[in-house]
Amino acid sequence: MEDPYQNNVTQQQGGDGGQYTYTQDGSGPDGYPYQTDFPPREQDDAASDATEGHDEGEQMYEGEYQGIPHPDEIKEARRAARMEARRKARQAAQQEDEDDLPDQYENIMEDCGHGRFQWTLFAVLGLALMADGVDSFVVGFVLPSAEKDMCISNADKGMLGLLVYVSMLAGALVWGGLSDKLGRRKCLIYVLSIDIIFSFLSCFAQGYGFFLFFRFCSGFGIGGSIPIVYTYFTEFLQIEKRGEHLSWLCMFWMLGGLYASFTAWGIIPHYGWGFAIGTEVQFHGWRAFILVCTFPALAALVGVVFMPESPRFLLENARHDEAWMILRQVHDTNWKAKGEPERVFTVTNIKTPQTQEDEFIEIQSETGTAFQRWTVRHTTLLQQVMSNIMSLSAAELRLQGLFLVIVWFCLAFSYHGLGVWFPDMIKYMQYEEYEAKVRVFHRERVERFHFNFSLVNQIHREGEYIHDRFEDIEMKSVKFEHSLFENCYFEDIRSTNTFFENCTLKNTVFYNTDLWEEKFKDCRMENTTFLHPKKGCHLNFQEENDIVIYLVSFLGSLAVLPGNILSALFMDKIGRIKIIGGSMLGSSACSFLLLLSFSQGAVICWQCLFYAVSVAAWNGLQVISVEIYPSAKRGTAFGILNAVCKFAAIIGSFIFASFIGITRIIPIFLAIAALACGGLLALKLPETREKVLS
Repeated sequence: MEDPYQNNVTQQQGGDGGQYTYTQDGSGPDGYPYQTDFPPREQDDAASDATEGHDEGEQMYEGEYQGIPHPDEIKEARRAARMEARRKARQAAQQEDEDDLPDQYENIMEDCGHGRFQWTLFAVLGLALMADGVDSFVVGFVLPSAEKDMCISNADKGMLGLLVYVSMLAGALVWGGLSDKLGRRKCLIYVLSIDIIFSFLSCFAQGYGFFLFFRFCSGFGIGGSIPIVYTYFTEFLQIEKRGEHLSWLCMFWMLGGLYASFTAWGIIPHYGWGFAIGTEVQFHGWRAFILVCTFPALAALVGVVFMPESPRFLLENARHDEAWMILRQVHDTNWKAKGEPERVFTVTNIKTPQTQEDEFIEIQSETGTAFQRWTVRHTTLLQQVMSNIMSLSAAELRLQGLFLVIVWFCLAFSYHGLGVWFPDMIKYMQYEEYEAKVRVFHRERVERFHFNFSLVNQIHREGEYIHDRFEDIEMKSVKFEHSLFENCYFEDIRSTNTFFENCTLKNTVFYNTDLWEEKFKDCRMENTTFLHPKKGCHLNFQEENDIVIYLVSFLGSLAVLPGNILSALFMDKIGRIKIIGGSMLGSSACSFLLLLSFSQGAVICWQCLFYAVSVAAWNGLQVISVEIYPSAKRGTAFGILNAVCKFAAIIGSFIFASFIGITRIIPIFLAIAALACGGLLALKLPETREKVLS
């Protein structure tokens, strides 16, 4: 009879080591599979490092000398394998939940309906967008008057316009990125508050340096409004309402232009309106205009305070309970307004992606001093924003994102470039017309005459003025060349663009005039006296500002109304891509007609047509920009695109303005080419009309 233990092998270890057994099939007495192919150890290795320090009486695992795993180690390995399997299962479930979140959120928004809540938010965010539109016109309207108060040179005027756009560019980048981390509502409150505070301070800035700084800070604030407003409103709209209502929202930017033009025409034209405190503090009409321009931002700020945060943002940041409460508020507000208060919000659970970034900030913020906590929190926040920006270059977004950037650049380059070209071209035409009517007086001799009437648009060459009096008059665009003034008297003279070149002045007195040394070029003076000169700016000069500029801006803003209405009605019917492409190609054709404009009226007419056609492209671009990117990066992406827009506006404004008075062909053909290329490239963008917000 075969011995049942015949196949068992027993090995005896010398010394004080214990005895152990294993079977040839790899199973030990405890049922665990042991490996039998461990490398052999020499006898001298019995006193290994593993046994060093053990007491002789301490029990030791017998297989340790042979390198065979301990049963506890095997159990631990199996436990770790089970935990890893569960982790992978959770990740798979989490990914499935994330895939389901967009569809679930869309279903919730459909259940909430579209009603009173969305219209209230529409009005509030519209005011914020209107504030951005107003700020875009402020500097252009106040400069003609502000330069008199603060003696701003032409170079400084260009610097002011440039810095305002640069500040808006920076604001779009910073606040767009922060809105994805801090929240849409919170960042919008910051943006509007900064704009209001620094716009208010700029009203009272007496020096150009302070005025420039305050306008820069104001631009940095309001520059972030556009990416936040569109992102915020999009996340409260259901898919079939999105294109139309975002297009209606664009109308508020137009209303901002109308508001700025109308109030500027009503407040600024009479420069002397206002008051002065001594000689240091001046407050004229243009300062009151800036103050009035803060009203839309102030109204928007009050409204946003009472609005809730975007529930989609809260869900993306795993704040389920807050999002659920807001969605129920939207549901109840809409259905109560529709006369169905009995309808119940039935959603009980909303899937949310898991995030650990905020947890990391909180853990780090629990330790250290207050400054260290502040530093850790904001450094980590900056890292997250930069990570969001860099992740936009992912392979699946790289090509379409590049196309979108180019289309934004082409449209902004042409639109803002021509936006500068239109009023500057009208001013140049006015100047040419004015120059054509100049009166030239050659070798006139005037003796013992009392000039008590204004001198306007005149050139006096080689004249002689003996014992003449110039009292209480205005000199506007007057030039004296190679003339003689002997025993003359000038009193209470108000001048603009008036100069004396290569003249001789003998025994002449200037009393209380603004004709100071800079007005006399290469002149020879003998016994000439200046008493109580009004040096510096034209602080008391009553000047009628050219209302044509206000009219041009007003008509240009009003002209976009038909295009806004049509794009809103057909955005969801035709699709975003066809509207963008068609509008840009149509605008290119309208730009060609500018070659046929030889009068101020023709320029204004073609300007209105261009604005009416191009506004549809703006609406389509803004809609597709919030739909094409995922919710966690939507504000960041829109901020980058808006920064590209401001950068293109800077380049376009500089290039188009530099050709005024030289040629009109180059800027017009640049606009035609940019719009045509952008329109054709826009047709390659993906259609997002049926896209659920990812």
